[in-house]
Amino acid sequence: MAFRQRLDASFYATVQENVRQDLDTEGLDGIILDHPDDVAYLTGFFHHPCERPVVVYVGRADPTVLLVPELEREHAQWQEAAAEVVTYPEYPGVVEPLTVLSRAIPARRRIGVGPSISIGRLRLLQRAFPAAEIVESEIVTFARYVKHPQEIALHQEAARITDAMLEAGVGLVSDALRTGGTMPSESDLAAHVGAVGTRIMYAEHENVVVVGFLAGGLVYAGANSAKPHGLPSAYRLSPGDTFMLSLGCAVGGRFVEGERTFFLGEPSAEQERYYEAVRAAQQTGIDSLRPGITCAESNALCLDVIRDAGLGQFLQHRQGHGIGVGMHEPPWLEDGDDTVLQEGFVVSNEPGIYIPGHAGYRISDSMQITAHGAVPFTHFAKTLDDVVIAA
Repeated sequence: MAFRQRLDASFYATVQENVRQDLDTEGLDGIILDHPDDVAYLTGFFHHPCERPVVVYVGRADPTVLLVPELEREHAQWQEAAAEVVTYPEYPGVVEPLTVLSRAIPARRRIGVGPSISIGRLRLLQRAFPAAEIVESEIVTFARYVKHPQEIALHQEAARITDAMLEAGVGLVSDALRTGGTMPSESDLAAHVGAVGTRIMYAEHENVVVVGFLAGGLVYAGANSAKPHGLPSAYRLSPGDTFMLSLGCAVGGRFVEGERTFFLGEPSAEQERYYEAVRAAQQTGIDSLRPGITCAESNALCLDVIRDAGLGQFLQHRQGHGIGVGMHEPPWLEDGDDTVLQEGFVVSNEPGIYIPGHAGYRISDSMQITAHGAVPFTHFAKTLDDVVIAA
């Protein structure tokens, strides 16, 4: 039986009802959100964002309204968007689109907006709802922290595919070594693993939810991998290289990332030292992630392992971040975030070090926070023996 990516109407009814209860707590009559991830989370409508606004309104006592340009009406209906669809003809339009939204909603006294709204769009909202007080609200941001069981199932399937992509990347390199063929370039590897991920989805799933990033990731080797977010290049892998497969995919619009650092041939003592420090930090990160600890506390425990190994000067980023409808979303596993982890959170655990002119070393698993601690979604092996590809 094919895996179904799209969540059913009961999921959206639940999340919208949860938001309504929070609106009551905050004394809001409704909330307006225009971030594509919030729109998708609340209605199941995934779209390509552009200059034409797409906005969702959830009211405390009103039906949910989804505002889309007329050219997206059929797309919203095909996706069975969990909202009353209201359209405007075109952008910028004779009538400003948010004014069209205001005509579809009863007059309201106090309306929340998401924190990502632009200043320009906020001004348009104030013109469209002149009698309403418009205030920033993170109701939906916080609602997205705790994943529902249906979302966890999507994350689990995304992890299965991510592990398969890692296997495929290693396989391409191993085959080139075995046959004596030309070694793949970073861009060759990136194209290969991305194609593997999308092929699995379209072969084994129904109702594939297409988002901006469906499957693939960052692939870099040697000195290129010392740039944490470096993009794949034409550089071809060479014996002795440290190289990284930083991969992930989205199933049903829910992301997972899985990253491993590999060695092309037996690593030197220096390479082994760098790798084992990161592996120890990543394991400490797994052990520290549990309900009741703050993001800042977990981050410190994880990264202190690298500092204690004398490699703190090579740190460039935090332990990790939340994952859900967005590949990167709050909360942030970083010193400045005192969010208390709860059961149901999904986060990345990805400490790394980056040695200029040499290489980068990062290991990442997407983690589900359970009552008993953190459980990884991704399972690709990571002992030193597992990441050496014999030359």
